[in-house]
Amino acid sequence: MVSQKVKITNPTGLHLRPAGIFCNVASRYECQVTFQFKETTANAKSMLSVLGACIKTGDEITLVCEGEGEEEALLAMVEAVESGLGE
Repeated sequence: MVSQKVKITNPTGLHLRPAGIFCNVASRYECQVTFQFKETTANAKSMLSVLGACIKTGDEITLVCEGEGEEEALLAMVEAVESGLGE
């Protein structure tokens, strides 16, 4: 299991379009990809879980990857978030 904290930098948080990119990146990997925000742990491959977390700009989440390809998945997720998720 690997994890890393990242800050959401895109101006509108994880609304529909960036949440879709977030889920698409997570779905490329076989390992389990989750994130922790406040007291919640959610599936990063589920659009409903991502949107339901109500993550705004400036919020910090912890990405957690566990299983085959976990390190590669974590790097890709961190890069996607830090690049602004398409915004």
